[in-house]
Amino acid sequence: MSQTKHIYRSLLRELRLSSNQPRAKRNPTVAIHVRQLVDSAQSKEQLDRTLVEARDFLRSSRIYDELVKRYNPTHGMSQDERVHASARRVGLDTPLEFKKEDGEKE
Repeated sequence: MSQTKHIYRSLLRELRLSSNQPRAKRNPTVAIHVRQLVDSAQSKEQLDRTLVEARDFLRSSRIYDELVKRYNPTHGMSQDERVHASARRVGLDTPLEFKKEDGEKE
């Protein structure tokens, strides 16, 4: 049972680490679903396997997101920001675009 507790706690730790929101704003259905998995397990081996798979999935997803942010610096940028960053990377500078004011004709 000690190993199951350890795996369960590590799963809860991964849930906490993978969440983007503070504890008070987190969706409680995830924790309820994990608790239902524990309660509905047929055997100790099945429970351990299910908890390990869920923990490994959360850990892998979190690490993947960190690696994408680290090695893809334009991740999360708009198209204009991405073009500007790509140009700066090769030593160029993008020109400023002309923006018409509301009352002007073409």
